[in-house]
Amino acid sequence: MYFTRMAQLNISVPEGLRKWAEEHVAEGRYSSTSDLVRDLMRRRQDEEAALADLQAAIDKGRASGVYPGKPSEIIAEIKAENRRKHG
Repeated sequence: MYFTRMAQLNISVPEGLRKWAEEHVAEGRYSSTSDLVRDLMRRRQDEEAALADLQAAIDKGRASGVYPGKPSEIIAEIKAENRRKHG
């Protein structure tokens, strides 16, 4: 098993956030408030990576020169497709 070297980070939060974090720990969702903060930070990193991938795909699509219609027409087509699939 491999362990990551941990660095210490001290943060200040409003009382309401502290209570919220401690409630999650008390419910057993996290082993500590540090564990919760690490999880939130990892999730944010994942979101940023996903957004970067999405933006890259959008940029690639725009650069391709293929544009099948007006945005409003494309959105209407996507909504219609969703209705057909999901009722």
